[in-house]
Amino acid sequence: MVIAIIIAGGVGHRMGQEIPKQFINVGDKPVIVYTLEAFQRHPQVDAIEVVCLDGWQEVLKAYARQFGITKLRWVTTGGASGQESIRNGVYNFEGELSDNDICLIHDGVRPMLDPEVITDVIRVAEEHGNAVTSMPYNEQIFLVDEDDPTTTTRYIPRETLRRVSTPQAYRFGLLDSKYHEAFDKGIGIDGSNYTNTMMVQLGVRLHFAAGSDRNIKLTTPENLEFFRAWAAGEGVSHD
Repeated sequence: MVIAIIIAGGVGHRMGQEIPKQFINVGDKPVIVYTLEAFQRHPQVDAIEVVCLDGWQEVLKAYARQFGITKLRWVTTGGASGQESIRNGVYNFEGELSDNDICLIHDGVRPMLDPEVITDVIRVAEEHGNAVTSMPYNEQIFLVDEDDPTTTTRYIPRETLRRVSTPQAYRFGLLDSKYHEAFDKGIGIDGSNYTNTMMVQLGVRLHFAAGSDRNIKLTTPENLEFFRAWAAGEGVSHD
């Protein structure tokens, strides 16, 4: 079984809007619906869970009914942080999923998700037990000098770097056990940590899957304007 866990528990202060960014309307529907549609349409995804900002659960369910998101089976309440929200979504499946079921974790505000990316992250996870969407890093990275932070004498070869995002995929047994371990030990759960960084801190070797430059996270007003332009064009089917 393949389950998509969509994380939509954030408030999104940087967007400067009065409502959470995942519920901002673009065209004829909110951002979260575009994200859900990517998984609704994908033939390998069996069901969807949304980890939702508290107070917006019924709004989300109403949108799912309106836009035909029939795969939505669970709406779980988010936590105080991103990692707490993911943990809540994972723990919700205890006693329901088997250890070998695949769980995809995806940001609700990454709506420009190509089906090929979903396909590859599932393929890699089924083969290796986990998968992280990734892309080459095309900019040069220099290290700031410790004595004079306005200078540098060292750089990191970009060929040795990958930038990762969501979706990420993990077998449920691995995901569940590592979230228990992380919260028990206080490892990989603070700040900007996500499932991938937590896994590495807990000693798990991660496997790269294909990514897409278009799969951006809507964080700023500029990101939102880019998405509006994309949604208004031929990139989105409104069927």
